[in-house]
Amino acid sequence: MSVVDTFERIGNFTSRFFVVWVLAFSAIALYSPYPFTEVIPHISLLLGVIMLGMGLTLTPDDFKRILERPRDVFIGAMAQWIVMPVAAYALVAVLDLPWEIGLGLILVGAAPGGTASNVMTYLGRGDVALSVTITSVTTIAAPLLMPAWVVLLAGEEITVSFADMATSIVQIVLVPVLAGLVIRYALDRYAPTVARAGLSIFPAVSVVAIVAIVAGVVGASVENILTAGALVFAAVILHNGIGLGAGYGIGHAFNMAEDRARTCAFEVGLQNSGLAVALATSLFDPAAALIPALFSVWHNVSGPALANYFTRVDGKSVTEYEPVVSDD
Repeated sequence: MSVVDTFERIGNFTSRFFVVWVLAFSAIALYSPYPFTEVIPHISLLLGVIMLGMGLTLTPDDFKRILERPRDVFIGAMAQWIVMPVAAYALVAVLDLPWEIGLGLILVGAAPGGTASNVMTYLGRGDVALSVTITSVTTIAAPLLMPAWVVLLAGEEITVSFADMATSIVQIVLVPVLAGLVIRYALDRYAPTVARAGLSIFPAVSVVAIVAIVAGVVGASVENILTAGALVFAAVILHNGIGLGAGYGIGHAFNMAEDRARTCAFEVGLQNSGLAVALATSLFDPAAALIPALFSVWHNVSGPALANYFTRVDGKSVTEYEPVVSDD
């Protein structure tokens, strides 16, 4: 058996049981937080590694197709900007959540797309280039749109640093993705076998990194998780489910290709809950951080589950890859 075949088996195995790893290590972190909380300071680095792996899946032609169809970027961004804040406000009202806790749901709804959406799009065989573009657009717009939604829905005024968010998206998403894109181009041209091996093993690397991040968030949020009531859990699950379902439905309603409709689902349903946690703890009542913390855990369960469903529907491995060999 070749090295590439071995890597493919490892990638297939880890991807197939992604949800199992997330649930198992989350349960362990809930029981014994300490080892996993050590991951928290390294989350940005882990996300950068994941983004590098996704960059390796891209080619310049992927981005040319994005430029040729900007409507899909616009539709995905608008769906997220409208569906999630409105759904959050409706759930706070329908479930009659205490306002200091419901504010956390509104913060999640108003947040930009999270980097988890890029990872799940990758694992669910969506359009990664479209996902990265929508995440970038919504994040860049967040300093204006996020406070506007919170003021409109919650009557509170917040200030978000544009420079901090712009720096974060560049460091965690754009730089690693572009680096992966360049590496992929060079490997396809000069070492296609190495390219195939890298694409085969990186899904396993991504799974390990995501599981570590989720377990770290669980370990750091044990008290909030244990004190949460049933309505709070229901609000998180329903909000996420509405986003995933509405995103997928909107994508097909606007005649997007299947991979782009999947991307729309992940972009709408998976928010930057880490940003919501930070804003809740620094600008509002600490109770407002409860729902964003739980959302951080839950969307890393629902996201992999949906990605796994999509790959099973396709009937092929997420690690399948045909290297592009230049004729030049």
